[in-house]
Amino acid sequence: MRYQVNSEHNSLFGEGEGELIEIKYKFELPMRLDRWLVSQRPEQSRTSIQNFINSGLILINYKPAKAKTPLKQGDNVQIWLTPPEPLPYLKPEKMDLDILFEDKHIIVINKSSGVTVHPAPGHKSGTLVNGLLAHCKNLPGINGKLRPGIVHRLDKDTSGCIVVAKSQEALVNLQLQIKNKIASRNYLAVIHGAPKQKEGKILGNIGRHPNDRKKYTVVEENEGRYACTHWKLIEKIGNYSLMSFKLDTGRTHQIRVHCAYIKHPILGDPLYGRCKKLPCNLSGQALHANRLGLIHPINGNEMIFEADLPYEFQKLLKTIKKIN
Repeated sequence: MRYQVNSEHNSLFGEGEGELIEIKYKFELPMRLDRWLVSQRPEQSRTSIQNFINSGLILINYKPAKAKTPLKQGDNVQIWLTPPEPLPYLKPEKMDLDILFEDKHIIVINKSSGVTVHPAPGHKSGTLVNGLLAHCKNLPGINGKLRPGIVHRLDKDTSGCIVVAKSQEALVNLQLQIKNKIASRNYLAVIHGAPKQKEGKILGNIGRHPNDRKKYTVVEENEGRYACTHWKLIEKIGNYSLMSFKLDTGRTHQIRVHCAYIKHPILGDPLYGRCKKLPCNLSGQALHANRLGLIHPINGNEMIFEADLPYEFQKLLKTIKKIN
């Protein structure tokens, strides 16, 4: 799927700021405009797409179109994206951001442990989104009211690489990359004990814990949501192990839940860890998103980002190596 900005015909949509996106229909069989757009723009509801069409913001070959208009191979669909609406209740907050990469389409951050990604009950300020709103002028309005630009998430106490979209088109493309397993997300963690093999994968549907609504757990196959985590043993260090994890899916708390499920919870995990004295003080679980791979959503370049281990994680490794 290729998106292209074409400013030559902007006047067709009247005066005012905005962006014109053009998408070519490549399928042999005809398909209704509204149904095709729903498949192409998963971040938008069918109702919002219908409203776009009814408002005259979507054309076919630069001519007015209706929802039921059939698309033929070679047709070009023009979508006029109006500027995002401001979000007055989300306040920009100046924040020191460890920026690994930034252009006008995406920004990649090395998130610190202890920072919540987006506002939620109990976390209305001090989140990564608040910091990004102060840094990125056009971020408000992308991907909903409370999660502008957010493509994927990291838990509050998980550090490392996270990509944020700075335009609606970048958001759609990156979401599809994650859904279709084009983007890769790798993590490092220290766990209790050691697995018997050197590598493997954990399969287990994840759903809400029946007795604690703050937690998730592995549930029966016909319940919850499918989840798959690949793992490799990097180094066994006494009673602990340094592990590498790669996500096939991105369920809430997935690596933490799967590690607890195989009886090797992550050190310092306040929800799923073991209640025992740790070798050194930790502010949260020893889990770090060290590597992120993706295709640039606009120019198609393959990109790989790496985030160094935070000081606390490095100190933990030195400590457990010293005592073992």
